[in-house]
Formats: sequence, C-alpha cells, structure tokens
Amino acid sequence: MTRLSTRSRSVKDKVVLITGAASGMGRATAYLFADEGAHVAVTDLTQPGVDAVVDAITSSGGTAFGHLLDVTNAAGGPIDANDFEDQWQKALDVLLTPHQRIIRACLEDLIASGEGRIINIASTEGISAQRDAAPYTAAKHGVVGLTRSLAVSLGTKGITVNAICPGPILTAMTDFIPGDMRDTFARRRTALRRYGDPEEVAHMVLNLALPSSSFITGAIIPVDGGLTTKND
Repeated sequence: MTRLSTRSRSVKDKVVLITGAASGMGRATAYLFADEGAHVAVTDLTQPGVDAVVDAITSSGGTAFGHLLDVTNAAGGPIDANDFEDQWQKALDVLLTPHQRIIRACLEDLIASGEGRIINIASTEGISAQRDAAPYTAAKHGVVGLTRSLAVSLGTKGITVNAICPGPILTAMTDFIPGDMRDTFARRRTALRRYGDPEEVAHMVLNLALPSSSFITGAIIPVDGGLTTKND
C-alpha cells in the first residue's frame, strides 16, 4: 500500500504554551499535552508572570527544547461586575486583550518553528447570543474575529489559527449552578442531553495542534454537545 502522508499525529517533544491552566479546560489541556509527551509551559495571571514565562520558553530565552509549536489561549472567567461599564471593561481585559498580547509575544518563535499553531478558546457565545450577557458575548465574538483575522494574516507564514467554542462544560464557572438546573438545561438545549467535560475540549485542542492538522485554519469549531445545532 502506498503511504499517502508523512505528517505526524504526535506532539511528543514539542513546546506548547497554555494560558488559564490553573483549572478547567486549560488545566485539562495542559495535562493532556503532557501525557502526549509535549513540553508544557503555563502562564501566571499577572503580566510580569506572562512575560517571564514567554521569555523562558521562546528561542530568545534560550530554551533547550526548540521553538514554540502551539499557543493555546484558554484563560477566562465569569463576568460578574455590578454595572454594565465595569462588566464591559472586565470582559475585554479578561477574555480578549490577553489573547492578542500572548500571541504577539510568541509570534517570532511561532514563525521560526515552521508549523506554528494558535488556538483560541472562545465560547458558543462567540457564534450566538443570549440575553443580559452583552459584555461577555461581545468579547467572545471578538475572539472569533481575532482568530479569523489572524488566520488570514499569518497563513503566509505557515501559522494556523483556529478557535474552539465550548458550550456547557463542567468547570468552576458552572459549579454554582444547582445540579437539577444543569440537568434541565442540558436536556432542553443540547442534542447529547448533558454537560461536557473539560477533557473533551482539550482533545479538540490537541487535534488542532497536531502536525497533521496543517490545512485547518480560520475554523470556528463548536464543542457544545449540539447546542448550536438543536433548535427545539
């Protein structure tokens, strides 16, 4: 049988950076990449911490592991300020601005790798909307727009840029919801009638980071149990 492809389905020994890895989907992604043999770096919440981590893992920082392959922006959180203006600014500061800062800080090394991957975690709120969530929804739409724009801009440099839009996932952001309310929502709104696990999002991140996924860019991929498909 003729071998059709030599593109790898492994991230072993690749260098990856994951933000928001203290909990939830970011942590699940970090563990999964580590299990697959990647060299995994995670960031601190503060900008000096982010700068220090980026400098340490990029080639300019003298890493022994090679150029950075993948940047996954998984940092996020609930937007619960008391008034709209506070919510608006917090949404941008937490959910959108850090993404482009991390990407710009890592861009030189991603280009040098020859196979750079940028994966942004957005939300189903980035492709749809619900009432009383304008700041959060606007920020997540911004992540989708940033993803598409960078995919076009960076394609000539061999970098792919994609976004994942999780639906209802069992994380700290959903812990406050009573179990019976979660069950009712899942049965009513999702095709699979359940909430997802963080690991199910992490596996999509891994798939997009593989060398074999080199022709996927600008994609906005729901991981939502069919929430954005089901309409009854």
